[in-house]
Amino acid sequence: MDIKQSGSQPSAQGPENYFTGTVRIDAPFNGRGNLSGGTVTFEPGARTARHTHPFGQTLLVVSGLGRVQREGGPIQEIRPGDIVWFEPGEKHWHGAAPDCAMSHIAIAEKENGSAVIWMEKVSDADYLGKTQL
Repeated sequence: MDIKQSGSQPSAQGPENYFTGTVRIDAPFNGRGNLSGGTVTFEPGARTARHTHPFGQTLLVVSGLGRVQREGGPIQEIRPGDIVWFEPGEKHWHGAAPDCAMSHIAIAEKENGSAVIWMEKVSDADYLGKTQL
């Protein structure tokens, strides 16, 4: 058994290459088996770049109001208690609502040491639903 005490790991800022806006990553876990994840907090308007996961991704929404969109689909709202599953290889993005922060726990399995394949950033027009992914 290994217990990581709350606050024992420093918060990290989401890398600018993969996120738009202010994003904080807390309690990341890696290294045991192929599972990877952490708690991700998006300030209002913040979001990921488009990306995929080789074995899919599960999001457990813990607070706030967020948005998700898969390629070819509509933008959908997510709220605390919602569980979102993205299929393996499904191109998508997720983040906070324009005027409300959102936190989720993200869980994905790694393939060859990587749990994510990053792609292009989501434009403001795409984020606001003015164009279709």
